[in-house]
Amino acid sequence: MGLLHSLYLYVTAADSPPSSPSAFPPLAVPPSSRLAVTLNSPPVPMGDARSLWSSAHRSPHFLLSPCGQEVTRSPAELSSDGVRAEAGVRSGLHIWEVVWSPEHRGSHAVLGLSRKDCPLQASGYNVLVGGDSQSWGWELKTNQLWHGRQTLGRYPGNRRRDSSSQSSLKESETPLLIPERVLLVLDADAGTLGFVVDGSFLGVAFQELPRGAELYPAVSSVRGGASIRLRYLNGTTRDPPALMALCGLSIRQFLGQQRHNQMDKLPLPPVLQHYLLISH
Repeated sequence: MGLLHSLYLYVTAADSPPSSPSAFPPLAVPPSSRLAVTLNSPPVPMGDARSLWSSAHRSPHFLLSPCGQEVTRSPAELSSDGVRAEAGVRSGLHIWEVVWSPEHRGSHAVLGLSRKDCPLQASGYNVLVGGDSQSWGWELKTNQLWHGRQTLGRYPGNRRRDSSSQSSLKESETPLLIPERVLLVLDADAGTLGFVVDGSFLGVAFQELPRGAELYPAVSSVRGGASIRLRYLNGTTRDPPALMALCGLSIRQFLGQQRHNQMDKLPLPPVLQHYLLISH
């Protein structure tokens, strides 16, 4: 119980704290130890091929940056436009970072996954990622989940309602403002997709994803000027985390972000001390 509690506290406090109170920590779901360790691991180098948007599989209205990690939608009327990542995955647990300013989203701003044959351009203003059986999407403005041209409900779906308070009821019905940075969490082995916002894992959004199928991060937009960056952060196999990784996670959580530079002062075995320093 102590370790699971530590994992929960660590993920809800990951990275630097937001400048104003966040609505997401109270909605956090305790992650598995496998996910918590992966979130705590150093990111892979910036040049990883899984950080690139596809140069071929994108709407012609999405312009690709020279580095391949950012796309910008050209102004186009009555068009819904999408793009998917260059590289997909078939197994393992994987985490990508998507950076998309709320000011550049507009309506029908969708983040999710697609298979290879997901449509990436359509006439009119529509939810594209999640608009067919080949994709799964989270519409960021309304917080609605989409798959197969149907909305599956709001995500996160665990917002509390206080029936004695009209303001609380109204607040629970108001979509949450999703900040610029969102982590996409795909567990291809379990067939699930979830998201991390403000350091809080919000739980599984989609389940029963096709096992063994190649899945790609994807976005769709109708907003001219929308710029969206992609970065692959980390991944792991289906094997359980190593005991040393779990120990390191628990120690870092106990110390807190402000005391990470004091790890060398802990009375720990040299091997564990070295691991903590090189993985920090």
